[in-house]
Formats: sequence, structure tokens, C-alpha cells
Amino acid sequence: MKTILCFGDSNTYGYIPDGSGRFPIEVRWTGRLQSALGDSARVIEEGLCGRTTIFPDKVRDGRRGIDMIGTLVESHYPVDLLVVMLGTNDCKSAYHATAEQITEGVCRVIERAKEHAPESMKVLLISPIHLGKGVGKDGFDPEFNENSENVAKNLAEQYQNLAEKEGYAFLNAAKYADPSETDREHLDQSGHQKLGIAIERKIREILAEEESVTEVGKQVA
Repeated sequence: MKTILCFGDSNTYGYIPDGSGRFPIEVRWTGRLQSALGDSARVIEEGLCGRTTIFPDKVRDGRRGIDMIGTLVESHYPVDLLVVMLGTNDCKSAYHATAEQITEGVCRVIERAKEHAPESMKVLLISPIHLGKGVGKDGFDPEFNENSENVAKNLAEQYQNLAEKEGYAFLNAAKYADPSETDREHLDQSGHQKLGIAIERKIREILAEEESVTEVGKQVA
């Protein structure tokens, strides 16, 4: 059985766009992933609202992903596959971060994870869904602005470049799901379903490649 650690923010946590709580496990993409993979894997959900890569939240403690990832990877040791989907909260106007800086942040998070993981651990880096147009307007989330929307759209290219450079698997969540119309920021039930299917397919590809390499190694030996 493979251990898959999913490390992310509110869209991994399953925050309901209308602010009424958290989607049940069977709705969240992580729960759908566990159901699809069955007994072949144990999916560990580590999503936290407001989590960033490296930027501190002035109000809430423990939001810097880099501060938590090492402990979590060690706690769930040995992790076979680390799935990282962070970056949305880094786009908040207070941080004035570029897509390049956010990418450096997620790079540091993964490097910290690898310090506490077995050498065989695989990484799936996911660039997050986009922020909806007008997400920072009255009645939505004032922590974002128009520049936040633009930065979020630029993350996919930067994350893909990082993944190719470091040998990580990559998936662009924005190709499969959009933010809800309710808050222009979070996945709705349909979004969780669509993203869950895409992630499941990608993970099956990763696991199949690993099995193929293992089989070749046995034949050589």
C-alpha cells in the first residue's frame, strides 16, 4: 500500500465557498481520490485554510507551509508520494509576491519535505486553480486584488518549469477546475469532482511508471 500525502490550503481542506463549513470527505477531492485508489493507497489529507508556502499570516499562526511540512512528512513516514498544491494565498496583496517568488517558495517547501523523507519519495506539484475575476471586490475577499488574479494565472508556467527542472510530476489544476461563482476563490462540489478525477489519473500514471522501473530493475538483477 502506497502512502500519499496531500499538502495544501483551503482547496485541499475542502472549504465550502459560501463559508458554511467544510465539505464532507466524500465530496473533497482527497476523499474521492482515496475512494478511487481503494486499498492500493492511503491518502493523507493535510489541508489548512490560509496556508502559504513561506509567507507568515499576521493573524493566524502555523500558516507557513515550510514550517509544517518536515514534521508532517516525518510523522507519516515513509511517504511514497507527496502532492503539493499551494500558492493561492501567496497571491494576497499584502505579500506583494510575484509568480517567480511564489515558485521559489514552493520549491523551498518541497526541499524541506525531502530532508525528512525517504530518497524514493516522488513529488507531484500542482499549480492551483485561478482566482476568479473580481475576487477582491466588496462582498468577496479583500485580501486579493486584480494583481493577485494575474499572479495566480502565471503560476502554472513557473511551476511546470520547476517540475521539469527538478524531475517532479506536474499538473495544472486550472485546466480541470474553476473557482466557484459564489466566492471566486474556492472549489465547489463540481470542481472537487473534476480535480479529483484529474489528480487520480496523474497519480495512476506516476505509480505505473514506478512499477515499470521496479520491474525492469528486477529483470536486470
